[in-house]
Amino acid sequence: MESLNGQVAVITGAAKGIGLGIAHILGSEGARVVIADRDLDTAKDAEAHLRDKGIDCLAQRTDVTNRADLEAMASAAVGRWGRIDILAANAGIYPHILLDVLTEAQWDQTMAINVRGAVFATQICARHMVTRRYGRIILTSSITGSMVGQPGYSHYGATKAAMLGFMRSAALELAPYHITINATLPGNIATPGFAELGPDHQATMLAAIPVGFIGKPEDVAWAVRFLASPEARYITGQTLIVDGGQILPEGA
Repeated sequence: MESLNGQVAVITGAAKGIGLGIAHILGSEGARVVIADRDLDTAKDAEAHLRDKGIDCLAQRTDVTNRADLEAMASAAVGRWGRIDILAANAGIYPHILLDVLTEAQWDQTMAINVRGAVFATQICARHMVTRRYGRIILTSSITGSMVGQPGYSHYGATKAAMLGFMRSAALELAPYHITINATLPGNIATPGFAELGPDHQATMLAAIPVGFIGKPEDVAWAVRFLASPEARYITGQTLIVDGGQILPEGA
């Protein structure tokens, strides 16, 4: 694929996990990277880590539920590099909460971060893409909600399905400006949260994956790399499942 040299990529929730994996891969492929995360200290650590690898990057404290934070983040990117070419709207939370104890506040927080955050980030970054008539937007959705369900994640699944409904209509609005918007649907990925699940839960998750191993953040990041490429110009409003075959077994 064509190099990303000269392009500027904004990644939300980029201080760790899948977001950091996306920042690493896009940066390694030549992009200049904005590490947008509400935890500035962790974002600064990620910035130092990527700089050690020769990646030009900028850590920016960003609460994706706060439009002013997102405006400031986009302004910082444009002020430093003059453009935004790629948005990976990755910020999200996934607390395990059973339906009968799910509170209004928990529902609102999950919706705000996962859905509203992606919508606001798309709105704000797309404005900078429209002026140049080029852009690539990639949402991090999930197989949970959009393809399958799981006890304790009804609120999370609802947000990830909602992201796809947003994506399809947004794709139609953005297409005239040569801006594409697509989504990755990760399955089980070895993020910091995965390490906290304990060996029994991890073994159960592993047994559900036909390829026989848990994916890494970079596995999702390479899917993002493709959808962020100039070569992906004829793909918009689509999803790419990254799950090691997890949803395939019939009757599993």
